[in-house]
Order: sequence, then structure tokens, then C-alpha cells
Amino acid sequence: MEKIMRKKMLIDYALIGAATALLAAGVHFFFIPHDLVVGGLSGLGIIVAHYTADWAFPIPVWLTQLVISIPLILVAWKMLGVKYIAKAIYATVIITLTLFLLDMLPYNFAIETDLLLASVFGGVLCGVAVAIVIRREATTGGTILLADLISRVIKRFSMPRILMVIDWGIILTGLFVFGTERTMYALITIFICTIAMEYFAKWPNFTKAVFIITDNAENVGKQVMEKMNHGVTSLEGHGVYTGNKKNILLCVIYDKEIPRMKEVVSAIDANAFMIVTDAREVLGQGFERMEK
Repeated sequence: MEKIMRKKMLIDYALIGAATALLAAGVHFFFIPHDLVVGGLSGLGIIVAHYTADWAFPIPVWLTQLVISIPLILVAWKMLGVKYIAKAIYATVIITLTLFLLDMLPYNFAIETDLLLASVFGGVLCGVAVAIVIRREATTGGTILLADLISRVIKRFSMPRILMVIDWGIILTGLFVFGTERTMYALITIFICTIAMEYFAKWPNFTKAVFIITDNAENVGKQVMEKMNHGVTSLEGHGVYTGNKKNILLCVIYDKEIPRMKEVVSAIDANAFMIVTDAREVLGQGFERMEK
């Protein structure tokens, strides 16, 4: 068991390192050159870099990230313990180090393109990176860590709400600094990042909950169990209009199995009523184990 846990930990840190490096690359290649402030410490760093561009020693994004992250990590270390924030510390180090190394390259490899392409590709990279980090049960640190600390002091506000206030404060600051057009493109980036994050956080096992209302529930349930190898639960119900009792079958399947489910059900009852909806998370037999 100890060997398995050690292997899992190594895989976790390898994937978190790759994902956070990818996130930093997206910031360097797409966000910084086009002044896209999408929140987070990188967004704040872009604003600081803009105001210090004419200084003798301009402040790069990685330095802002480092200066703000260090006190956050020290406070979190004292309040929560190193075990709780170990992955957040690791992610912060990788992001900062990657931004520093990219900034130190002898040539400027920033991708100069129009704002729309920068928004789309930057959003996709951001979403994929954050999804990988979430799947390894970690965070990217930064404003997420700050929001977590604030929520533990001011308990009347939830962490997601505090995070939203912080990030939107940074985005609105970007609005006053870079203008309406770039802020609107930044919002496109956030939208695409969110979609990509939700997609890849579930990939490749997208699950669906299927409700089947049929007059032949027993046979349909048996065929689903035999031909699709999934458990089926029968729920009692009745039609409000007709007053007739109905058995409602509930089954959770993978997205790719939907066509097969339709075939199995329609072969027995072509008039069956079937509802297919997203299942955000499925734990238990046949799917991801609860303790995992």
C-alpha cells in the first residue's frame, strides 16, 4: 500500500508540474503580449508590468507572482500546515519558475496574433491546465489560496464567492488600465477557459443519468443490465394526469453508451419516455471508487 501511495504521489506531482507549466506558458505566450487580464495573480502582474514598463527596472509578471505568493504561503503554512498546502506550494513554484525561465529567453517567443485567437488559444490552454490540476486534487495557489485563507477568517462568506470578488476586482482594474475592448476579450478567454476546464475535468469518462418511464419496466431493466452491464434502480411513481402507477428506471452510463441505450430500450418499448441528463460526479461500484 505504501508503494502504491508513493507512486500515486509521484504521478500527482508530475502531472501538476506539467499542468502548471502549461498554464504559465499560456500566460506568457497569449495573455502578457496582448494585455489580457483574466484575474488571478498573473492578471495583477500584467497590470503591474504595464505601469512599470518605463522604469529603469520594469517589474515582470513572475516577480509580482513571487512577491505576493511568498507571504500567502507563509500565512497558509502557519494556519493550515504544510501537508494541506504542499501541492499549492509546488504549483506556485512551478508557475513562477516557468514564467521566469520564459522571460529570460534570449529571444522573445511571445506569439503575436490578433486578440480573438489569443483569447481562444489562451483560454483553452488555461482550461486544460486547471482541469488537470483539479483532477489531481490540487490548486494553482495564487488568488485561490488567498480566498481560502480569507474564508477561514471571515466565515460568513464562502471561498468561491470571495475568489469571485478578488478576481473580478482584478478584471475591473484591467478595464480601467487597458480599456473596454481588451477586457471584453479577457471575458471571452474566461468563458472558453471555463468550458475547457469543465470538459477536460470529466474527460474521458463523461457520465449521464438516464431516467426511463415505461409500461414494461421489468423487461427493460433486465435487458439494460444484461446487454449494457450497468445496474438499474426502479423508482415508484404515478402519472399526475392519468393517475396510473409508473415504474421509473434510473441508470448511470457513460456518454458514449447513449446510442446503445436507445437501441436496447426502443427494442422493447418504442413508446418509452427517456430523459438523459448530465451526472456531475459518479462514485461507487462500476465507476470511480468512493475512497479515491
